[in-house]
Amino acid sequence: MAQEAIFSPFFATVFLTLIVWVYMYICRISFIKSRKIRPEDFAVASTLAQISPPNVSNPSDNFKNLFEIPVLFYALVLYVFITKQVDAVYVNAAWIFVVFRVLHSAVHSRFNLIMLRFYLYLFATLTVWFIAIRAAFIHFGR
Repeated sequence: MAQEAIFSPFFATVFLTLIVWVYMYICRISFIKSRKIRPEDFAVASTLAQISPPNVSNPSDNFKNLFEIPVLFYALVLYVFITKQVDAVYVNAAWIFVVFRVLHSAVHSRFNLIMLRFYLYLFATLTVWFIAIRAAFIHFGR
């Protein structure tokens, strides 16, 4: 398998973050304009979060969430690439992670059904832990 194959799910996750970022700003700007809120009203960073309804705050929370477990995913992708371990198992696991993160972001940002969101997050995160544990076993088994 081509080692570069691992970068397709890597960039899919990057672009998921971009999409959530754009959606977050669409929601924020629409909210700010509809309420005629002045930019100086946000001198304290947490002010917008305090006054925002869920349809504005959830995309922002999801965007922040994309800098948690996905950071481990990025690091692991780079690790398996640098160590030339990329195989079908890693690539498929990476795509599973992407699918569950996309679904998680859609649920979190749109209708936020908590238990569904939890299970999507759980499956995505378990996939990252699978990648990490497999890579560690290979690393320490040498």
